Amino acid sequence: MNILVTGGAGFIGSNYLLMMVDKYPEDYFINVDSLTYAGNLKNLVSLGDRLNYIFYKVDIHDSTALEAVFRKEKPDAVIHFAAESHVDRSIENPLIFAETNVLGTINLINYARKYGVARYVQVSTDEVYGSLGQEGFFTETTPLLPNSPYSASKASADCFVRAAVETYGMNASITRCSNNYGPYQFPEKLIPLMIWRALEGKPLPVYGDGLNVRDWLYVDDHCLAIDTVLRQGQSGEVYNVGGHNERTNLEIIQEILLILNKSDSLIQFVTDRPGHDRRYAIDASKIKQQLNWVPTTNFKDGIKKTVQWYLSNEQWWRDILSGEYQSYYSDMYINR
Repeated sequence: MNILVTGGAGFIGSNYLLMMVDKYPEDYFINVDSLTYAGNLKNLVSLGDRLNYIFYKVDIHDSTALEAVFRKEKPDAVIHFAAESHVDRSIENPLIFAETNVLGTINLINYARKYGVARYVQVSTDEVYGSLGQEGFFTETTPLLPNSPYSASKASADCFVRAAVETYGMNASITRCSNNYGPYQFPEKLIPLMIWRALEGKPLPVYGDGLNVRDWLYVDDHCLAIDTVLRQGQSGEVYNVGGHNERTNLEIIQEILLILNKSDSLIQFVTDRPGHDRRYAIDASKIKQQLNWVPTTNFKDGIKKTVQWYLSNEQWWRDILSGEYQSYYSDMYINR
């Protein structure tokens, strides 16, 4: 297959490409990314000489540039990772989230239909379901009740994909994952933020009482789930992807401090974020029963591997903090 991957220079997209370009040498991977602040081509240096990989610097809501990629590369499948995803940024500027997450998705749907794409996977989030109480789990039939501009934009995008299936007969599936963690995650997100700030001896800001609960999924497990849905998933179906690792934010931070041998005195409670969902938890039994996918990385092992990766790749995150990473550019990777 020719597989067009949007947002492949971001956290989950780059992990997906690093895994799958090697796993499927017979497939051809077309990475489309606009290289916003969260896109980092340094993540993909090892793919520079692969014959089954190419990169295009294209914004998915730039219709002309996006169509040119479809026309030239003729993808058989689309995996749509590209999204503005940081909740705090969505509160500050919802319009950017609507442009990328909603209009960008509509563009992809239109060109997937126009150029005969056989398979489409929409990578979404459990945040579209809203907030849970102390008990229960999100299932694929849980109503969409987004509480932030970010999750509202993702829920809207999901609805357009569903409409494309029902209206045009497009062969598309939607995945909704719990919180991801692992290598190459942008340092504004909870786990890498706490790692680098702890290493610097800086205060670790914790929203509210720190007891907001998330289900944590190691990024490699998520990538394998996406690949499984691409190749085995049914059109029109939603698949929840969870890690079976519920933790409070405070527990996550305390575990990081323990691994780094740092003091809990670095923890600093700050005013809670507006619309901060209290608990997310995923019921992933459908993808297990129907597609035989289960996560293989338990949280204790995954968080140790993640902390070790950031320790071993200090220059990577320091380049991001300084802004140096944004100057990285090579004709080897751009539109070759």
